[in-house]
Amino acid sequence: MNLYGQHVFHTAFSVLRNAKEAEDASQEVFIQVYKALPQYRSEGFKTWITRITLNKSIDIKRKLARRAEGHQDMDGESLERIPSRDEDTLVQIIRKEKKDELERKVNSLPDNHRQVITAFYLEEKNYEQIAADLGVTVKTVESKLYRARHWIRSQWKEDEWT
Repeated sequence: MNLYGQHVFHTAFSVLRNAKEAEDASQEVFIQVYKALPQYRSEGFKTWITRITLNKSIDIKRKLARRAEGHQDMDGESLERIPSRDEDTLVQIIRKEKKDELERKVNSLPDNHRQVITAFYLEEKNYEQIAADLGVTVKTVESKLYRARHWIRSQWKEDEWT
């Protein structure tokens, strides 16, 4: 365990992407290795233990996926929102709050600035697309974006727009 513990954990984590699940998988791997040791044929221990780890991790991942599917009702709609295993719940909450704050800030912009800022940064349109939507020239779009950015820098505190 001392020699291969880190390797087993990292291998399990690469499949499961969750530290707690990887720890549980590692424990199960060493139990399985202990039970299967009499059948081991001395053909590369690290390869053997890695294969066991991968198989155990894939089994756990499938079990977790089935469990997540079990949280859906008959119509297929989720009964509860299950947070992503890749992302901490606190990170999700902070990201949502920042997004909501950004929406409030953008909505507080004067209308002419809000149009070009929304189109360029949020809708990811290029100058030509914005010009076509607004019925103006590309040069006008460039000017409007310049003025909108200048207005934001002068009106918002720096920590609000960086």
